[in-house]
This record gives sequence, C-alpha cells and structure tokens, in this order.
Amino acid sequence: MRFINYLSNNAIGIFDGGMGTLLQSRGLKPGYSPEKFGQENPEAIREVHSLYLQAGAEVITTNTFGGSSFKLDPGVDAEKFNQKMAGIARQAAADQGFVAGSIGPTGKMPAPLGDMTFDKFLDAYREQVRGLARGGADLILGETHLDLVEARAVVMAARSESSLPVAISMTFEKGTSLTGPSPEVFVDTMQNLGADIIAINCSCGPEEFVPLVKAMQPRLHTPLLIQPNAGIPVLENGETVFKVGPEEFADKLKVFLGMGAKLLGGCCGTTPEHIKALKNMVAGAQYRPNTPTQQPGIVLTSRSRTLPFGGPFPPVLIGEKINPTGREDLAEQLQGFQLTRALEIAEEQFSAGARIMDVNVGAPMVEEEKILPALCRELVSRFDIPLALDSSNPEAIQSALLEYPGSALVNSISGEKDKMERLGPICRDFGAPFILLPLSGGRMPRNTFQRLQIIEDLLERAEKLGIPRRLIIVDVLIMTVSSHPMAAMDCLETIRYCREKWGLATLAGLSNISFGLPARELMNAHFFSMCAGAGLNAFIGDPGSGRMQEAMDACSALLGHDSQAQEFTMRYAGWDSGATHAPGDQNGGDFASSIQEAVIRGKKDDIVTLLEKEIQDGRQAFELVDGEMIPAINTVGEKYEKRELFLPQLILSAETMKQGFEYLQPLMQQDGQKQGPTVVMATVEGDIHDIGKNIVCLMLKNYGFNVVDLGIDIPAEDIISQAREKSASVIGLSALMTTTMVKMQECTELLQKEGLDCKVMIGGAVVTQAYAEKIGAHGFARDAVSAVKLARKLCSE
Repeated sequence: MRFINYLSNNAIGIFDGGMGTLLQSRGLKPGYSPEKFGQENPEAIREVHSLYLQAGAEVITTNTFGGSSFKLDPGVDAEKFNQKMAGIARQAAADQGFVAGSIGPTGKMPAPLGDMTFDKFLDAYREQVRGLARGGADLILGETHLDLVEARAVVMAARSESSLPVAISMTFEKGTSLTGPSPEVFVDTMQNLGADIIAINCSCGPEEFVPLVKAMQPRLHTPLLIQPNAGIPVLENGETVFKVGPEEFADKLKVFLGMGAKLLGGCCGTTPEHIKALKNMVAGAQYRPNTPTQQPGIVLTSRSRTLPFGGPFPPVLIGEKINPTGREDLAEQLQGFQLTRALEIAEEQFSAGARIMDVNVGAPMVEEEKILPALCRELVSRFDIPLALDSSNPEAIQSALLEYPGSALVNSISGEKDKMERLGPICRDFGAPFILLPLSGGRMPRNTFQRLQIIEDLLERAEKLGIPRRLIIVDVLIMTVSSHPMAAMDCLETIRYCREKWGLATLAGLSNISFGLPARELMNAHFFSMCAGAGLNAFIGDPGSGRMQEAMDACSALLGHDSQAQEFTMRYAGWDSGATHAPGDQNGGDFASSIQEAVIRGKKDDIVTLLEKEIQDGRQAFELVDGEMIPAINTVGEKYEKRELFLPQLILSAETMKQGFEYLQPLMQQDGQKQGPTVVMATVEGDIHDIGKNIVCLMLKNYGFNVVDLGIDIPAEDIISQAREKSASVIGLSALMTTTMVKMQECTELLQKEGLDCKVMIGGAVVTQAYAEKIGAHGFARDAVSAVKLARKLCSE
C-alpha cells in the first residue's frame, strides 16, 4: 500500500515515539550525536525500529533528525547518510509499516534574524530528501521546526526532489513558536504550500497541545498528526525522567480524536509501551476530519500574522504607494539602489492602517531582480504585515519570494502569452496566492462577458498546472467611468459572478474608477461602498484617505463585520459631519521622535541622529544609556513577555540598541565609565544548538554587559577556565536536549571544586528552575529577556 492511500482511509494511524532513551540503553552517551551513533551502530537503530513496529506503530521515523550538512560531522556526505538511515528503517519495516524520513532544524537562524538565506536551507534539505527517498522512505517528515522559513524550505525541498507525501511539524511554547508564528499562521502557510499532513510535536505534554489544536481548527482542512512529549521532564538521581506513563499518555490523547487528528504518536520520553497503549486506545476508532468554520477565499501570512480574504471577513486595504510611477524621488533612489524613501513610504502606510503593502519597484534603469528582494528583506525586518510583490518580471518575483517568510501576494498573472505558465508554477511552489488579471492579447475587455471569458480560460490553465483555487484572487479590472459609462456596473457584475459561480475572492484597483474626474476621493469612497455590498474582498488604494477610512468603517458595520457596530461607535462617537475622519495610527509616525521610541520601535536608522542631538544639547552618554535606552529596552522586554512583541521585533530593538551603544561607547570611555560585568556564555559539551544563546548574548550586550561567547559544544573545564581568565561575574549555560543538560551539572560541580566566586545561570528548552536548584545553579532563565533580568540580579547580589 502507498502511504497516500493509507492516509485516505478512515482508520487512526499510529506513528512511533522517542528514540533517545532507547539508544542510550544501547550505548548512546549523553551529548553524543544520535546520527553519529547510528553510523557506528546501525544494528541498534534497527532494533529500536523493530521494537516500535512490534508495539503497533504503523509508521517509523528515520534516525536523521540532525542529518543535514549543517549538523553532521565535516566530511560526512549528507545524502549518503540519509540514504543509509532510511535503508535501515526500510529493512526493519519491510511490508509491516511505513518509513517517515525525518528532517529537523539546521540550528541556524534565517535572515534577517540570522545570516542564513532561504536557498541555503533549500540546498541542505534537498540533500536529505534525495537520500531519504533513495533509501526507501514513504513520506518526508519535517519535525520540531521553530520558524516558518525552515518549515517552508522542508516542504519545497520535498516537492522539488521527490513525489513523496510531506508532513510538516512545528513546536510551540506559550502559544507561539520561537520566532513568533502562531498555530494559525503555521496552518495557513503550510496549507498554502499544499502540505499533506500538518503536525505538532515536542515542547510539552498532551494537555498543552489542546489549545494549540483549537487555534488551528477554524481553517484546518488537512489531516493532523499529534506527537507530544510524555509530559515535562524532571531530574531524578541525575537522570532525566518523563513522568507520564503509557496508559495515562494514551488516555490524554483521546481528546484529539474529536479534533481532526488522523495520526497519533509520541516525542521525547515516549517508548514502545506508550505506542502500544496508543494502539490499543484507538482500536476501532474512526477518523473524523476537522470541519473548518471559516472558508476564506485566500489567506496571506507574514512571520507572525495571518490575513484571510473573502468569506466572513471584511474587505482589506492594500497600500499602493510604494510605486515609483509618478514619484520621482522614489524612482531616483531605486535607480541608485537606495531604499530610504521606500521605507519611509512604508512607515507612512503602516501608520495609516494598511494591512498589506504593495511593493512595486518597476522604473527605467532599476534592476528589479536585485532591488525587489532587497526591499522585501528590509520590509520584513521592520513590518509584520503581509506584502504584495508587484512586478511583471518572474525572476524578480522569485528572488523576492526567497526573502519572504510566509505567504506573500503576487501581483499579478494575466492572460498574456506564457505569463501563467512562467509565473504560476513559482506561486504554486512557494504557496504564494496571486492576483489573476483578466487581460489577454494586449487588449482591455470591454464588458463583463469578455472579462469572464478570460478569467475562465486562466482558471483552466492554472488547473492544468496544479494550482489550487485557494491561491487565486481575481482583479475585476476597473476602468474609468468618465470614458466607459458601464465600467462600474461591469465590475459589480464580475464581483458577484466570481463569488457565486466560482467561489473566488475579488480585488480592485479602486482609484481607476475616478481617473480624469474632480473629487476623486469622493468618487472612490462611494464606489468602494457599492463594491463592498457586491462582495469585493480587497482593494488597492491610499491608506491615508480619510473618506476611504470612513467608507470602510461604515461598510464593516452595515455588512455585519463589526458586531453591533462597536468599532464604528468607538471611532465616531465625536464625529463632526463637516470633518473627515483621520485613518488610525498603528505604530506612530515616520521618524522616531525620541530615543525611547526609536528603541521600542526598532528604528535603527534614527537612533544615532537622536543621540547626536542629545549629546549636542549637553547630555552625558551614560545618562542617555541609563535614562533613555535601558528603560526603552525594558519596555520591549515586558511586551515580549506578554507576547505583544515577538522575536523579530525583539531583535530589531536589540540591534537598534547596539547601534546606539556603538556610537556612545567612545564617549562613555572619555567620561571614565567602566565596562559592565563580564558574562561567559556557552552551549554545553555535546550540544550544538546556539540560537537561544546567541539571542541572550545580544540582549546582555545591550544592557552593558561584557559578553564572552565561547560558542557550542564546550567542555566544563574550558568554561571554568575562561570564567577565571576573564574574571566573570556570571556563567551562562545553554542546552537544548535532555541528553546534554546533564553537562550543566558538571560545570556547577567543577565551579564549586575550583572555588571560583562566580554565579551560574542556565537555560534551554528542557531546563527548569527545579533543575537549576538540583544542580546548584543560581538561577534559570526561560528566554532572553528573563536572562537579562537574572544576570542583573545575580550581579547586584
């Protein structure tokens, strides 16, 4: 049986559980790479697979979680390694079960959070996919991913290198993943990509998975795989123990059978006994697919926001002003590869309430293939709203999509020769919805009938290319009413037909209707109201238009999108019939007006100018750090802890602080200010994960600490030696895995033995305050913000 047939039956499928504990009982030492152990001990891997199959697992997972070229030892051929591990699993499964080819995170952060580009992720995962497919895998399983960029790369690599089904799993803590994606953002992005299975695994026990799945349900239409840990680990007698036993584990997973789960399995701490209990629990149970309660036309996503169009959702405004046509200052800068004016316009639109920004850099002497991705990268680092990538150049669109973390909107695909065939597959492969523009043969359709003919032809061409309707929104192609008297009525008829006949969302470039007329804003606002009543789902316009904002707010109340007109009442309680309501401000104005505002908003380009002004006015460098910058980054930390801000915003604020410190540091030395306390940071021996540690280092530097970052896989002796040499006040230890967290205790014991007067703080996904107390550490930090608080507290003591 092929796995895709297995996926389509009505039974509940069973995946295997954790591998680490079983390998330890077969000789895997704490901190030693499971992949390297598998190369040296293939029979032990085969035994573990066989145990899970005997327990009732129908799908076993290859020992390739860390099998990318970034994690394997230098000189190891990643493709051959993955092929070997898949072959071992294939031999064990024979015809008794299926093999899932495991692909975990690389341990690297994508730009702009780190220095990894999307194509590097793709190349690494393609190597793994080729090896896994050749070794006999039945599906590709991306596991425990922390960011959308890597998760997207796994799906795209699997699609490009094989015909195998793809399951993609993300791990969440406190309702979001590390870089900000919520379960909703994850589901919408992966369904746009066409993933065959959506999954959650690791990080916590079954109870904590329930709210995550509930958050997914409104738009989930894909089979769901659930793989929790056997509870939260605790340390007993120097060993990591997961307390949820097999029967309790199975009982706690029962709830997911009524929430759309098709597949169940286990992660850390689960054993063949857990899987056997699961198998018994689902005996006779039938798969009940989730029934989505929301059916949008399309969905766009950024790294941490999701924006549905159509169905029960109000019309969305797409900001139109990042476009050099008619803007000489913008065109000049783009020709010189300068982005300052484009970013200023983006700030203006964001502040005015735009929920999407159209990005067009097309002008004479502008290299779109270079400028569009560069601008996209900068916009992504500053604004967490979706982008519409507007270009007739397929290479520019593809390059920009490589820089975008979620599902961007592509503007547009018309009926011109080969346009669908060239750009359609790019949108399909990137999971990027696109605007379908009813133009063909170089002529404008003169009426509704001609529009609909072109739309129908383009839909047929899209279907032949395997492009699903969920990626298509139709531009109803507005023409000016001054020269085409029926232009407005043709658009209204097209909107209704697309909604009722094809179930497609629609969009319009609204200002075209009033071209050549006086009182254009008035005409545009009234026509918008007519279109909204007919079912228009999005429009491209000026977010700064007060009349348009009024029309949107009124239509939202009248069409039932604003329950009991609550938002309308709040906005217009003091309305003056002679005035125009100003658009709402999402995030302040363009230029930061103060140092604190610059840090909080991450305005890297403004911070030095603001500091220079204060220095010229006679303020001291230390006063600016202590009285302005530190309180601001404290505010950012508080918002981060409350989940009002996410990791990208935290890093942007931290980088703004860094620029400010670099400017002030020489002045502080002139003033005789001493350097702050020294903190030695390290990922413990046997552990090569450093994402969290690197973020902590950045934040500590911004609070004035002298940070010595030793890197990854550092023995206890080296850590203590460096702490003594650098006269460290605090040692910070990081570990991601239960198998390596025990190395933290070696550090605390050696510190006590050496009699070094130094505090120790620890952190990592599996670490707890109870563990810190157990090993004699002086504190535990859950994230970068709490690490700074703890370091300051320890130094003050």
